[in-house]
Amino acid sequence: MPLQTRTGSGMSLLPELTLPPPFTPVRLREMGDAFAHANALAPEQGAGTLVHVGRFDLAEFALVLEPEEPLRTARRALYAGMVALVDALAATAEPETAITIDWPDAILVNGGLVGGGRLAWPAGAGEDDVPPWLVFGAMIRASSMDGAEPGSNPQITALDEEGFTGTMTIHLVESFARNFMVAVDAWQESSFGAVAKSYLERLPRETGLRRDIDDNGDLLVRRMAATDVERMALLPRLAAPSWFDSARKEPRA
Repeated sequence: MPLQTRTGSGMSLLPELTLPPPFTPVRLREMGDAFAHANALAPEQGAGTLVHVGRFDLAEFALVLEPEEPLRTARRALYAGMVALVDALAATAEPETAITIDWPDAILVNGGLVGGGRLAWPAGAGEDDVPPWLVFGAMIRASSMDGAEPGSNPQITALDEEGFTGTMTIHLVESFARNFMVAVDAWQESSFGAVAKSYLERLPRETGLRRDIDDNGDLLVRRMAATDVERMALLPRLAAPSWFDSARKEPRA
């Protein structure tokens, strides 16, 4: 896009969290809300602020961004965040582990939901205005704490049920930060098309189907032998993330 990042001030670096230089970590207690806290900090702390919650069963974090383009196109930052999140998971996955995205914001491991990403921007920001900030937030279920038998619901899973036994939530946050920088660099050097290509490769494959991402973030679907283009609007989906349980404030269980 380009998305700028800068080092914030007044935040202490956590010894167990190692981030690339543009990022400034902010740690919350276990019951904290990283997404809400990042939204509150964004106007003051600015880009590069990465808020994370100290939990072993759930990787929960949110990153403040500063876009350089109007809101209608800046929302495509969601896709860069999702690519970075999948790549962070893939780095520690067992061979043959299937990690896919359920458009636009949910992440599945071997067909089971583990979490996803979401995006926020200032209330009242106009579509043609460059917003002062965006926040990309994510949650990934590292282990199930509900007492259910592993595999009892194949549509819901956790990393420890899928072979990620050595993956700590703090390492996932660190890996996300590194992979997000890679995605941003690709966006800056080769336009958003590079991010779109990486994102679309992570959707479940379907024969006879071509998918593209429009300038405003909508998903465009073209089916073989059909002349019409199906448009799937991004904005309504951002209002209610498909993977998020708003009552429990965690990925759906």
